[in-house]
Amino acid sequence: MAKKTAVLAVDPVNGAGLFQYLESFYENGIPYTVFAVAESPDIKTNSGIPIRVDGTVTDLKGKADEYEALVFACGDAIPKFNQNADAPYNRDMMEIIKEFGNAGKIMAGHCAAALLFEMAGITDGRRLAIHPFIKGAVVNGTATDELFEKDGNFYTAQTESAIPAMIGELVDILK
Repeated sequence: MAKKTAVLAVDPVNGAGLFQYLESFYENGIPYTVFAVAESPDIKTNSGIPIRVDGTVTDLKGKADEYEALVFACGDAIPKFNQNADAPYNRDMMEIIKEFGNAGKIMAGHCAAALLFEMAGITDGRRLAIHPFIKGAVVNGTATDELFEKDGNFYTAQTESAIPAMIGELVDILK
């Protein structure tokens, strides 16, 4: 039976990245729910296209036991997080990342996902693919120059263009 997956989508989300995950999950019968890291499920892609997702990150709090995986769909995550670090939805996001990571769930994402996993304190000793511009911010894990990394239950890709290199292995573990 396919593993139920929670997908976090920042506002604005990188549509190219988000839709690569969702299309692959849909085509492979992997059940997923998309949660906006925002006050509302109405978000936009970073090219301005409005989308409505299944719920908000607050709806996911305390529900790690209902999912086997957490996927972080990046976008303008770090600049927006920086501007709104104290917003309840960002605090909820960090709690959820930590909750899923500490529960040993499958953790996946691209671009700044590895940095947010790092900030949540769940990357100790992990090899992580991360956007080259923020590679130096990883101190507990090991940031690599690889397009994608699989380290135990962690699947990370440098950018949305590296998702195709990672998605096959991620889908295989989720099927």
